[in-house]
Amino acid sequence: MSAEPKAAAAVDASAPAFRHWRIELGAVDSAGRLVAADAERQLALLTLDVEGQSANTLSQEVLREFDVVLSEIAGRPLRGVILRSGKPSGFVVGADVREFEHLSDASQAAGLARLAQEIFNRLEALPYPSVALIHGYCLGGGLELALACRYRIGREDAATRLGLPEVKLGIHPGFAGTVRAPRLIGHLAALDLMLTGRTVSAREARRLGLVDDVVPERHLLQAGQSFLEKRPPPRRPARYNGLLGLGAVRPWVSRLLEKRVRARVNPDHYPAPYRILELWRSNASQEREAESLGELLVGRTSRNLVHVFLLGEALKRAGREHPHDIRRVHVVGAGTMGADIAMWAASKGFVVTLQDQKPEILARAMARASAFCKKRLKDPRQVQETMDRLMPDLAGHGLRRAELVIEAIVEKIEPKQALFRMIEERAPATALFATNTSSIPLEVLAQGLRDPTRLVGLHFFNPVEKMQLVEIVRGEQSAEAALDRARAWTAAIDRLPLDVKSSPGFLVNRILMPYLLEAVILVEEGVAPEEVDRAAVEFGMPMGPIELSDTVGLDICLSVAEMLSGPLHIDVPARLRELVEQGRLGKKSGEGFYRYTGKGRSKHARRGKERRGHVPVTERLILRLLNEAMACLREGVVKDPDAVDAGMVYGTGFAPYLGGPMRYVESLGETGIGHSLYRLSQEYGDRFTPDAGWSRPELRAR
Repeated sequence: MSAEPKAAAAVDASAPAFRHWRIELGAVDSAGRLVAADAERQLALLTLDVEGQSANTLSQEVLREFDVVLSEIAGRPLRGVILRSGKPSGFVVGADVREFEHLSDASQAAGLARLAQEIFNRLEALPYPSVALIHGYCLGGGLELALACRYRIGREDAATRLGLPEVKLGIHPGFAGTVRAPRLIGHLAALDLMLTGRTVSAREARRLGLVDDVVPERHLLQAGQSFLEKRPPPRRPARYNGLLGLGAVRPWVSRLLEKRVRARVNPDHYPAPYRILELWRSNASQEREAESLGELLVGRTSRNLVHVFLLGEALKRAGREHPHDIRRVHVVGAGTMGADIAMWAASKGFVVTLQDQKPEILARAMARASAFCKKRLKDPRQVQETMDRLMPDLAGHGLRRAELVIEAIVEKIEPKQALFRMIEERAPATALFATNTSSIPLEVLAQGLRDPTRLVGLHFFNPVEKMQLVEIVRGEQSAEAALDRARAWTAAIDRLPLDVKSSPGFLVNRILMPYLLEAVILVEEGVAPEEVDRAAVEFGMPMGPIELSDTVGLDICLSVAEMLSGPLHIDVPARLRELVEQGRLGKKSGEGFYRYTGKGRSKHARRGKERRGHVPVTERLILRLLNEAMACLREGVVKDPDAVDAGMVYGTGFAPYLGGPMRYVESLGETGIGHSLYRLSQEYGDRFTPDAGWSRPELRAR
């Protein structure tokens, strides 16, 4: 007969009841279970499972409760402590960002950092070792919690990601991460993580020294106990890393890194990277780190980046409210957009068939997908699995089994209408129909369909793998159930679904087009294209409007502009038509406003007539954009100012440090904008006439 198994370890009955933490005492058996154990082998297993949330975050309540947990175990004769998450989604995604909005001054914000530092220092100072078992996301404050443990073990799978992404919120690590990370993995590696905000896989984390081991899920608890029993020396970076930390060397290294940062980031817009370098250069203490974090948290940039982050989280939640029941996707049109949508969906686990009339276009699309997978996934097995899910389909056989059909063909009304009539004949009766049109109203495309209720818009932005936004376009006939499925599927492919009304240009393209056309008008007037682009980039745009037009394709810009010119009463600049007629379509033809080499790098633009006098380039560009944003609000294209901000930041990269167009309007004041528009209309024409929405304050209520 086999021996009876030991009783399962119990939750510590003597500890007070906790909302978010659980204390269990025992040891790990050979099957990886925590069971009762003798005092000399007993360890404490601390599980974080934040109540009412799908992911763990470190709110002040969670931190204070952890402080009590540490007090409960501090005096016990334990072999050590294991920290883990009770959430399937991951370890800890960071601090509770929602609390940042309620911080009123720098000292209050610094106090939050000091609270976490003191508690993590208590964890580090326990009389026995601690180990963090990491799966899924371990980010920001979550990684700083793990850094306070003596050991860290990562789960071996693609979902495990570690990083210090605080810089993306306009701040830096504040729970002693700027102090502990360089000591653990070396100065340059730590600075790279903090300055870029990038995340690393479990395997790369082990190579960096961020984790001590990487094991499969079933071995995590056993590996944790093994480290606590064997107690190997904590990992340290290679000796040469110490040279970079010498006082005489730090200023030199800091200047070199700052030069690289300045090439990417304007210090007036994004001060956090420069503050990270300053803290490192001065070998700052935890106290100085907390003070610096407090100053950044209440600054304009961080407040606006937090605003943008929370808008994105709200869109994700909206997408997850309903199921989509989609497994198979059929994409018609294997051009750049169709191919990219197909390969992105396949990379997210969906079975995708990609159809086109020409086999050579399908071949190029599959080659593009293969290159994308090899670059993004790296693991040959994952690359093969993804490519197995993506199938070229010249005859369109996949249409008969698809739960979602996406149209991504030429931006012309008649071909799209004919295609949807064919799709309705061949696709399952329950299939969702979606168009990737960038400007054509759905009511027009739905003409001729027997059941137009299942047609919605799924408007992706180029490049698909980088642009997070997808406009969910509601036509007059679109059923709510169809829109729910579209939102849910968009969230399932890790994109942000934004509801927009079917109208010319929808939201993003409609707001963007007057901005792009004003840039062309400025060039017509003699302003150098480089000067126009420089003004926009200095304002905070990721790319100048002239370069953006060349990148999108001047023929596409012209097509969209002509389609919008009637409904929006805008004139299409003659210069744009001339370039398209000459075959100068931008990057894809080698020449547009700029000339391009074979590698796609821009050369100097052709010079036109020289302008005379002062031209308010930035003011003209941005005010046309803001005026159109207000028109979209007034017409109900989106429901509120937050939707405008989300659409323009996530769909175009509009100056994130400003929080979006309508957030920027709040900082300027509506009266000043109205006066500026009126002044420009007197000088440059009716296109600057202030929209009627500026006189309706209820439209700007959040």
